[in-house]
Amino acid sequence: MFEEQIGINLDVIWTNDFNSSRATRLMNKKIIIGVVLAALIPAIVYAASPLFFNRTIDEEIPLTKTDIATDAENTETMQPVAIVSGMFVGVGDGIHSAQGNAKVLSLDDSVLLRLENFKATNGPDLHVYLATDEKATDYVDLGPLKANIGNQNYKIPEGVDLTKYDTALVWCKQFSVLFGHAILS
Repeated sequence: MFEEQIGINLDVIWTNDFNSSRATRLMNKKIIIGVVLAALIPAIVYAASPLFFNRTIDEEIPLTKTDIATDAENTETMQPVAIVSGMFVGVGDGIHSAQGNAKVLSLDDSVLLRLENFKATNGPDLHVYLATDEKATDYVDLGPLKANIGNQNYKIPEGVDLTKYDTALVWCKQFSVLFGHAILS
């Protein structure tokens, strides 16, 4: 009756309004899915891509210098002395792994952690830690892992107590995931 008085068909208006809000909801859903995919795809590529690439390094063992006499001509080079050592053990989950030897070497003026015959699965943001345990509750960050394969050296900061920090870790800093550890004794 009201429709007849004003000459408007409310069913047409109601149907058009319903269809436009439905179209808007559908468009919003497509936009949200697009934004999520735009953020998710790069994150997946970033996290997974290191699994497909290996980096190899072969650093030499630094030599120490021992003076036999006071002249510079009579200087002899020697291998550094291993203070403690251990073998890397992976976490055993089929994804995160590390193997090889870890040695703490004493040089003339410094101490370093040497990884020998080292091999680990690659991952994002891997670091080498000296820690008090396998969970990295208390640790000294020796820096980013130089390569996931090969012999490499990491300088240990002066004053680090090796009786306290007696575990070498390969740790994914970004995701707080252990790849492997070596107990140094």
